[in-house]
Amino acid sequence: MQTQTKPAHKKQLFGHPVGLYILFFTEMWERFSYYGMRGILVLYLTAETMGDNPGLGWLNAEALSLYGWYTMLVYVASIPGGIIADKIIGQKRAVMIGGFLLVMGHGILSIEEMWAFYSGLTLIVSGVGMLKPNISTLVGGLYRPGDIKRDKGFSIFYIGINTGAALAALSVAYVADLYGWHAGFGLAAIGMVLGQVVYIFGQRYLTEVGNKPVKKEMDTTHVSIGKIFSDQFSKKTPLVVTLLLGIFSFLGAWFFIEDQQLAYMIFFLFLSLVVGMMVAIFGDLDSREEKDRYIVLLLSFIIVIVFWGAFEQAGGLMNLYAQDRTDRMFLGYEIPAAAFQFFNPFYIILFAVPVANFWMWWKNRGKEASSLFKMANGVIIMGLGFVFMVFASMEYEAEGQSALYWLALAYLFHTIGELSASPVALSFITKLAPVRYGALMMGVYFAATGLGNKVAGLLGESASEAGELTIFTGITIFCVIFGILVITIIKPLKRLTHGVEEAERKMDD
Repeated sequence: MQTQTKPAHKKQLFGHPVGLYILFFTEMWERFSYYGMRGILVLYLTAETMGDNPGLGWLNAEALSLYGWYTMLVYVASIPGGIIADKIIGQKRAVMIGGFLLVMGHGILSIEEMWAFYSGLTLIVSGVGMLKPNISTLVGGLYRPGDIKRDKGFSIFYIGINTGAALAALSVAYVADLYGWHAGFGLAAIGMVLGQVVYIFGQRYLTEVGNKPVKKEMDTTHVSIGKIFSDQFSKKTPLVVTLLLGIFSFLGAWFFIEDQQLAYMIFFLFLSLVVGMMVAIFGDLDSREEKDRYIVLLLSFIIVIVFWGAFEQAGGLMNLYAQDRTDRMFLGYEIPAAAFQFFNPFYIILFAVPVANFWMWWKNRGKEASSLFKMANGVIIMGLGFVFMVFASMEYEAEGQSALYWLALAYLFHTIGELSASPVALSFITKLAPVRYGALMMGVYFAATGLGNKVAGLLGESASEAGELTIFTGITIFCVIFGILVITIIKPLKRLTHGVEEAERKMDD
């Protein structure tokens, strides 16, 4: 009797395709490299040019400005990265190219030259833009439509992300502290090399997913980016909105911004195009139901910007606070400032299931548990985490140093807020987005996340003049008030969604 061997791409391990674990380890090492470098970036920029571990000697405001631009561009680059994969080369090849760009970028950062520093950052932005949006698509492609294992597969994949981030926070931080910043950048590069090796040797398990797109008849549910822009400039309202916003933002940057004037002009023009495109899409929608849902979708993007604008203080202002204001001695050893980045991924691994179970329990009790309610509460909880940074700032002003447990508590609340808001935001957007514009709305979501990162950098910059106590207090108050305002208007907003989540709940029942 002849036994039939399964092809590699159909083999399973623990009930899931083997390809899932290939992508798990690829993403784990990619996140290791990204978060490892991110954790020491502003510390390297602000470190004195002379000393045991010399850096670039930048002012805090300058370092946080670059941090804001960099983290924003990483997310915005996901838009062209996704388009290139969807239209030209396929997700699988895009991830491969992104991995090679990241290996080069992190490797170049280990060279102690300014040309290497800027070249490395540019390559990393390009690499993450190619890899980040497409590796998640590959995970989804491993499962047939309607497969109940899909959600669990993504949960396993999410664990890989946070495992890589946690490992990076400790190992890269300590290597940078002991052997220098560029050794830390070099370790991040080694992590990316490992991820790329895993991905290359695991290709046989991914033969059926993410391949080069094949030309076919135009799908009526698909709208190209080119068509959206051509429609925008052929209609009066979107064109007028774009032009007016572009002119006012250009003039605003010209008269009121002194530093990085050209960068802000380009940035504002980009935002003007995006807003004009949003207006064009609204005018293109046919039914009242689609238009109403689209309005709620735009509000959810505002929530995303607010959330990440506060949350991303972690790699910037809070990172510098750990370095300069915190007593980092523990059991006779001084903890490197970048090692505090370990708390967030560690808490995610620890509390992801309890937080998800809490919301399920809350929903089963008949309480309000819509996506908007969770997102608003996530903003509030995350904002309350800054209360501990207010206490830390007060202690620093009184005693010259603050205790490290304030940072640990702040990151705990930030993580619980993230677990309440971030996972549901992406799902909520897919439910509300018009079918024809689904892919574009995912790109806009990444752009909103990037804009939040830029807001985080701007807030961090302002701390140089206003002081950390003022900034942390302001973030707390704003996030709590903003979250409460969203909660107060949830009922009319839910009416505008026309029961999209209620219908889903009935299907579950």
